Amino acid sequence: MTSQATSIKHPGAVSAAFQKLLKNKLATVCFFVLIVLIILVAAAPLVTPYLPEDTDVTSRLAPGFWGKWSKNPADVMKVKADHPLGTDHLGRDMLSRLLYGGRTSLLVGLVSTGMGLFWGVIFGMLAGFYKRLDNIIMRFMDLLFTFPGILLAMLIVAMLGASTFNSTLAISIWSIPSFARMVRSRVLQIREEDYVMAVRSLGASDWRILFHHVFHNTLPIIIVVATMRMGSSLISISTLSYLGMGVPAPAPEWGGLIATGKNYLWQRPSLIVIPGLAVVITVICFNILGDKLRDILDPSLKD
Repeated sequence: MTSQATSIKHPGAVSAAFQKLLKNKLATVCFFVLIVLIILVAAAPLVTPYLPEDTDVTSRLAPGFWGKWSKNPADVMKVKADHPLGTDHLGRDMLSRLLYGGRTSLLVGLVSTGMGLFWGVIFGMLAGFYKRLDNIIMRFMDLLFTFPGILLAMLIVAMLGASTFNSTLAISIWSIPSFARMVRSRVLQIREEDYVMAVRSLGASDWRILFHHVFHNTLPIIIVVATMRMGSSLISISTLSYLGMGVPAPAPEWGGLIATGKNYLWQRPSLIVIPGLAVVITVICFNILGDKLRDILDPSLKD
């Protein structure tokens, strides 16, 4: 019996993979950074007393806590204890906008990745398992691949209109071909395994083989690709919002915060640096986790 069949008998394989992941120091750091980030954005109303749209023109462009060490007396005077990350040009609290913007960015990334994953897995499994559907499905995927990802998303948003839902839909459509191609290549391998031939000879239906055996053994690559795709989705929604085609203002989103802050780059560079660092750190953490998961879950690697 192959290693793929063994994974079906041992549901604890995912738990074992998670334990291996935590043995890697870099992956552990990234994992806990993401956990802390998720907790902070989920508990945003408890962390900050302000709503992201609350304005106070008397406190506009106030520096964050670092302003206490500024050589400019005016900056020192503007520091507000209740605005630890400062305020923007309308006096809105940057900590609030960062956390609520993180909610939007992570939610769009999660939903778009989930939607792309759902359809990509279905198309990939059907294309890999049924030869008569392979050419039809994969030529359609190739058609989507002819467009650079972000340009395809911009085209869809331009046709449907700028909104959070349309942006999520556009990013999910862009994600489908990647999932479909990766899943198809794995299904083509699994379809020829001895244990699949065995259960087929015992009279198992195609749907039982496809979803009970093939899908379970495709899960490792699905988890890896989904984790890394989260990073791409975050970059995509940030890019669309920066260009004014994503989350509509005044709702906060990390890319939108950068777009607003660029007009005050020389006065308050923190308006760009803070949300920019949030995007960079989050994307790097997702990519590192995906890379380490690939090393752990790759069936070609031995313990």
